[in-house]
Amino acid sequence: MSKHGRVLVAMSGGIDSSVTSVLLHEQGYEVVGITMKTWDYVSSGGGKKETGCCSLDSINDARSIAVSKGFPHYILDIRGEFVEHVIDDFVGEYLAGRTPNPCVKCNTHIKWEALLKRADMLECEFIATGHYANIREENNRYVISKGLDNTKDQSYVLWGVAQECLKRTMFPIGNFKKTEIKRMAIDMGFIDLAKKSESYEICFIPDNDYRSFLKRKLPETEKLSGGFFVNRSGNVLGKHKGYPFYTIGQRKGLEVAVGHPLYVTEIHPETNTVVLGTEAELERHEIWVRDINLVKYPSLQEPTKAVTRIRYKDPGKPSILEQHGSKMKVTFHQAAKAAAPGQSAVFYESDDVIGGGFIEKS
Repeated sequence: MSKHGRVLVAMSGGIDSSVTSVLLHEQGYEVVGITMKTWDYVSSGGGKKETGCCSLDSINDARSIAVSKGFPHYILDIRGEFVEHVIDDFVGEYLAGRTPNPCVKCNTHIKWEALLKRADMLECEFIATGHYANIREENNRYVISKGLDNTKDQSYVLWGVAQECLKRTMFPIGNFKKTEIKRMAIDMGFIDLAKKSESYEICFIPDNDYRSFLKRKLPETEKLSGGFFVNRSGNVLGKHKGYPFYTIGQRKGLEVAVGHPLYVTEIHPETNTVVLGTEAELERHEIWVRDINLVKYPSLQEPTKAVTRIRYKDPGKPSILEQHGSKMKVTFHQAAKAAAPGQSAVFYESDDVIGGGFIEKS
């Protein structure tokens, strides 16, 4: 047994998790690699080549790293749980007129739970992932903070991870930039890995066409057959192709001409209508956030200053947080645009994640 401890590393076959595993191995940890099979795109009816962390090539890449460094590697099939907690939620959110956050759901309900369960079985004290984020203990709390590389920071998708999970979690590459990780991979002899292209799509939609995915999952659903675009007054502006195919803030692909730009401002599944409006009508000075998980503090007893991000690439806006049980009222100093119900709102104090939750319909 290593004096540093035994750590289970989630290995997707990509450069970040591979370098993570080797770094820990070289630091003297007893590393056990594990690759989670979450989705089988080919059998789901997709027409393009399977890519990303679920592909056979990625699994083989992860295994080859482990073999080359002499540590064990396992494959964990969690496709059943993934369908139940991520795929079904993804489809259900679009049918409810919301925009889902599958990566947050997967991290919160699937990956960490599956990793910790297997870590216990393999007698591993810790788990590690290749996320660009950091974690520390402060005031009896395990606090997530931004990764050093602002262009790759992944703290936004980690707000839902519970304290008992964070207690055993390591983010070894959080204080490195992506350019440094690529250089490390080359120095480690993994030249092909350093050249490997990254996937930015949802892992179970490698062709990046979620509309076709919904059609395959719901071939007989009348909600995908179309309805009406209306304005705030209820006047019909045209026909849409199915309300789940639209998201708040969308401008392209509406095929409605009124002499000025229009945006999706609201989605109403109960009437099968999509409301279009001006850019100004996308602005919100206040949102409510449900199912909150606080990371840095057990609770917020008084109004708290924060920078709130309402999408992954959003730089965030200064705001005031007021906790009401499992919900958070967020008041922005300057209006935020296109706060899409179902997306995550994540609250920051400097680089630290205060917590986050899912945006409710206004």
